[in-house]
Amino acid sequence: MRELQRRLGAKGLWPYAYSGTYGWTLGQKVLAFQRTYDVPQSGVVDTRTWARLRALTYVPGTFDKHRYYAGLRPLVPTLASLDKRCRTGRVMCVDKATRTLTWVVDGKPQTAMWARFGRPGHETREGTFSVSRKYEYVISNLYFTPMPYSMFFSGGQAVHYSSNFARLGYASASHGCVNIADYAQVKALFFKVRIGDKVVVYH
Repeated sequence: MRELQRRLGAKGLWPYAYSGTYGWTLGQKVLAFQRTYDVPQSGVVDTRTWARLRALTYVPGTFDKHRYYAGLRPLVPTLASLDKRCRTGRVMCVDKATRTLTWVVDGKPQTAMWARFGRPGHETREGTFSVSRKYEYVISNLYFTPMPYSMFFSGGQAVHYSSNFARLGYASASHGCVNIADYAQVKALFFKVRIGDKVVVYH
C-alpha cells in the first residue's frame, strides 16, 4: 500500500502520510486517479489501473524511488531490459542507472536487489569482470570496515553487504564497492556465486 500511496502522491493525489492501509480515503483517491487518467472507474486497484499508474510514475531504466522508499525489493527485470553482456552465463548484472544488482543464470534473471555505489573520487569501476575471490567475512584493509559476504571482482572492489547502506540508504555512498542493503538477499547470493562468474557493471 505504501508504494501505491507514494505513486498517487507523485501525481498530486495523496497528500497524507504513507500509512500502508487501504481504507475509504485511499479508495476515493484511486477513483479520482481513474477518472483523471481514463481508466475504468471502480475505486479498486486492478491490473489496468496499476499499469497506468506505474507507467505515469516510473521511467524504465531509471531508479524506482517509489518502490525503494516503500520498503520493497526491486522488481526482477526482463532479460531484454538488461545489458547484452548479462544475457549469457552466470552474471551479477549491476546497473547504476536503476541502482540494482540482478543475478542472471543462462539468460534467466533470478533475483534483483537494491545496490549502492562509490562516491565521487571513489567511483565503482564499469566494465566486464569476473569474481576473483570470496570471503564470508572480511574487514577492509583500507577503511577498516566490515564487508560481510564479499565477492571481489576488480582489485579491492567487491559486492558485499553494507550495514551503513541498510541504515542510511542513499544518503551515503561506498568507497567503490557495490553495497547491498538486504542481508538475506546478499547472503543467499554469496552461496550461489562461484569464482569466475561474470560481473557486469554499467550505467
